[in-house]
Amino acid sequence: MTPEEAWCAARRLEVSKYLATEAARHGTTFGQVGDWPAWHVEPYVSVWAVESVRSPGWVGWWVICGDFPTDYVSRSGLDHPRAAVRAIATRWLEYAPYLRAGQPHPNVKMGSGAPDPELAHLLESRAKLLLDWAGDDSVWPDD
Repeated sequence: MTPEEAWCAARRLEVSKYLATEAARHGTTFGQVGDWPAWHVEPYVSVWAVESVRSPGWVGWWVICGDFPTDYVSRSGLDHPRAAVRAIATRWLEYAPYLRAGQPHPNVKMGSGAPDPELAHLLESRAKLLLDWAGDDSVWPDD
């Protein structure tokens, strides 16, 4: 196994564990995680397609994992991993000020909700990096 394959296998396992926790916490049902990331920049970030339970064989969710907080979004309206990266980054930028202030966000729930300026800064910096990557055609060779 190459270092890239090992890194991707470890991220896939991380995604599977994360989704199991999210399913138990929120009652959301997820299908199978793809065998290989839909997009990745090893060793920093990976985006995984997760099968829809309602429409087997189709992507129902996108999950981001790596040197970033692990998070997911519904595929609804996000037909490409690049769109999912933008959506997650935008959500993080919207959520960070609430996290910094310890206020509940009206639509997003992450972590305990306690004030956490350090995590707010991390979300902002990672979101900006993701948006930079989403805008950089050179890191999306299949587009």
